[in-house]
Amino acid sequence: MSSAADNLEQLEGLLSDVDPEQVGMARNTTNLRTEGRKGDRTAEYAALAAVVVFVLVTWGIIFANDPMSLGWFTYHPILQSCAIACFTYGVLTLQPTSQPVTKAAGLQRHQIAMFGIGIPCILVGTAFMIYNKSLHSAPHFTSWHGTFGIITVVCLLTQGLIGGASVWFGGAALGGGMKAKAVWKYHRLSGYIVFSLTLFTAYLGGAWSGWVTGHSNSLVQFVGYTVAPAVILLAVYTRIRPSKMKFI
Repeated sequence: MSSAADNLEQLEGLLSDVDPEQVGMARNTTNLRTEGRKGDRTAEYAALAAVVVFVLVTWGIIFANDPMSLGWFTYHPILQSCAIACFTYGVLTLQPTSQPVTKAAGLQRHQIAMFGIGIPCILVGTAFMIYNKSLHSAPHFTSWHGTFGIITVVCLLTQGLIGGASVWFGGAALGGGMKAKAVWKYHRLSGYIVFSLTLFTAYLGGAWSGWVTGHSNSLVQFVGYTVAPAVILLAVYTRIRPSKMKFI
């Protein structure tokens, strides 16, 4: 993964609308201006608190039900919840950035959270679930959670590869310059859609799964898999800046 300095050079090539003088000033971190809007910090804390609740509820249910007896299934909710936590952080950390220096640093954190941890976690977690079902000769993708789950994983992987192609090596894989920049705004838009799909899949698994319903308190289940994902989504969406995508 490139350093923040390398990412800065790549982003400067993509961000053609940034005045060169402003870029030079942004290199000096003492000249950075405040980027957050009113309510952004509150929304960030709400999203982080909600994702912590989601993870704790998921892990709590697993470890309260003799995880050693659950076989490979144990690792599925643990890894998927970790992935969702990483995706949430990855989105939050890049949202408010609007200056070359902060964009480069935010992009580096975004890539670490998404590609370095999140996507590997969700891929391995999915593989464990498929393997567990195969061991028991159980049919695959028979529930809405399973169906949406595999669709989400494919979308996440595609989303990540396109996003990486738009910034790695100056977006050379997509033609570089303005061509790569044009793809980036669609990556940002589709990212919010895929993130929503990911949370919806988690909701289906936690709120409607027969196993979770039979092995957890209904109030805990409601807070962890209905309230928490809703708060995460609402908080993330309130921080969206449509102007970054240049659609409006």
